[in-house]
Amino acid sequence: MKHFLISIVFAAALFSPAAADDLPAVNDGNHHGDPPYLLEDGWKPLLNGKNLDGWLYRNPERGGWTATSAVYWGGPDNPRLLKARNNQGDRIVNTATDFKPVPSDLVTEEKFGDVELYLEFMVSDKSNSGVYLHGLYEIQIWDSYGRTPDELDKHITNICGAIYNYERPTDRAKPGGIAPKVRAERPTGQWQSFHIWFQAPRFDEQGKKIANAKFLRVLHNGVLIHENVEREGPTTAAMKHLEAATNPLMLQGDHGPIAYRNIYIRPLRPLSQKIPQ
Repeated sequence: MKHFLISIVFAAALFSPAAADDLPAVNDGNHHGDPPYLLEDGWKPLLNGKNLDGWLYRNPERGGWTATSAVYWGGPDNPRLLKARNNQGDRIVNTATDFKPVPSDLVTEEKFGDVELYLEFMVSDKSNSGVYLHGLYEIQIWDSYGRTPDELDKHITNICGAIYNYERPTDRAKPGGIAPKVRAERPTGQWQSFHIWFQAPRFDEQGKKIANAKFLRVLHNGVLIHENVEREGPTTAAMKHLEAATNPLMLQGDHGPIAYRNIYIRPLRPLSQKIPQ
């Protein structure tokens, strides 16, 4: 794990915006060292640093993702743009031209149960995505930094880090969306992070659900935004499979330009009372 992280940092240092052709003069935001807790054992990278092996398109006919060594935001002159450097690398971005066809969601080939997940993401102007644990329960990604409630249509689920509404809420007056405890977004075009501790739903020997899925803890850019939040059922736009003890991870790709890097997962461990720094 340590060797893998060191190679990522070294590779990132080799590439600079000045070396790229026909790219916006806005830095990729290469990281300067990973959070210390990623140096602990047990972490598995879900990106291999060169292609999309290990991932499937939810809609194969649409495709629309690529692995690249750098992602560039278009800046104030072209704020909707995320552009990938034309070579393989350790980050992924949905880059279908003009979003025609609309890029597919990405789904892991592997299924997971109780997990701890860490990932980093970048959004362009007014873009959004989502991280779906088990392909069913979404943590919202949205370019909401600096936007007022009115600009976000007064929807709490339009805040980055919100837990999204249920697909079919049992009570229409309570759709199930949950705002983050605090807003921890960063400006458009900057890399951000989620660190998620997730407990899968529980089932008895007959397959009846006896405990809901639960987000035990969620950090957004190192800030605690959720704790012990149960999910009664799937989120809007979730995958169509049933709740189960294990299911894949899904990254939403059809709601605007989005890039990801540093996606790591490991089996859930007992939570420390101390929030990782």
